[in-house]
Amino acid sequence: MKYSISVLFAAVVLVSASCSSQVPEFNGERAMAYLQAQCDFGPRNPGSDGHAACLDYLTAELGRYADTVVKQPFLFTDPRTGKSYTLHNIIASFGGGGERVLLCAHWDTRPVADFDPDPANRNTPIPGASDGASGTAALLEIARHLKENPPPRGVDIVLFDGEDSGVQGNDLSWCHGSRYFAQNKAPSYFPRYAVLLDLIGDADLQLPQEINSRRAAPDLMDRIWTIAENLGFDAFIRSPGHEIVDDHLELLKVGIPAVNIIDFDYKYWHTLADTPDKCSPESLYTVGTVVLHLIYE
Repeated sequence: MKYSISVLFAAVVLVSASCSSQVPEFNGERAMAYLQAQCDFGPRNPGSDGHAACLDYLTAELGRYADTVVKQPFLFTDPRTGKSYTLHNIIASFGGGGERVLLCAHWDTRPVADFDPDPANRNTPIPGASDGASGTAALLEIARHLKENPPPRGVDIVLFDGEDSGVQGNDLSWCHGSRYFAQNKAPSYFPRYAVLLDLIGDADLQLPQEINSRRAAPDLMDRIWTIAENLGFDAFIRSPGHEIVDDHLELLKVGIPAVNIIDFDYKYWHTLADTPDKCSPESLYTVGTVVLHLIYE
C-alpha cells in the first residue's frame, strides 16, 4: 500500500510539473522595456506627435507576433476642447477558430494632469507610465509568448484608444475605443472572457477586486485571484476595491464577462509624476504571469 501511494504521488507530481512547464515564463524586464519605449514617445494623448508615433510602434510590434493585426479607426471628439480626431484601436489575433479569449488595455494617455499637486501643471498631458503604458507593455510581452508557444485557445489582444480623455463626472466621456469596439464587433464574436489590464505598473502593487468586475463576472474574478494565490502573489487581494469606470464596462454591456485588474490607489494617477521610475518589472511580472497561467492552464 505504501508503495502504491508513493507511485501515485510521484505520478501526480510529474503531471503537475508537465502542466506547469506548458506555461511560458513572463519576462518582467522585457515588459518594462516596452513600458519605457512607449514613454519615450512622450505623452500619447489624441492629436499629439507621441500618439501618432506610438500607434505606428505598437502596430509594428504586434505585427511581429500576431497572425493578424488591424487598426480599427473611429471618430473621436474631445469633450473638453470640441476638437475631433480619428483614433485607432489595435486588434491583434492569435490562433484559429473555436473558443477565444480577449485581453485588453488602453494605450492612449490623459491630455491633462488634472490631479497634479501643482495647479500650474493641470493642463499638461501626463507621461502615462502606469496609466496606459503598463497594461500595454504586459500585453506586448504576452504577445511574444503567444507567437512562440501557441495557446490552447484563440486569443485576441485589443489596445483601446480614447479611454483617458474624459471629463470627471461624465461617465460617457470616457472609454471611446472600447465602446466603439463593443458596439461594432461581429454579432458572432463572443469570447469566453475578457481581462482588462490598467495601472498595473505601480512598484507598490496592490490589486483588490474592482467592484463592477466582482459583481458582473464573479467566477472569472475568483479564478484569476485563485491563480495568483496559488502562485504566491500577495498583490492580488480578496477584498473589494473601487468601482471603476473603465473599458471593461463596455464589454460587460454587450454580454462579455470581463474583469478589470487595476491598482487604482496609484498615488501618481493623472499627474506629471506618472513616470517609469514609479513602476517596476516585478509588478509587470506578477500580473503577466497570472494572465499567462489563466490562458495556458
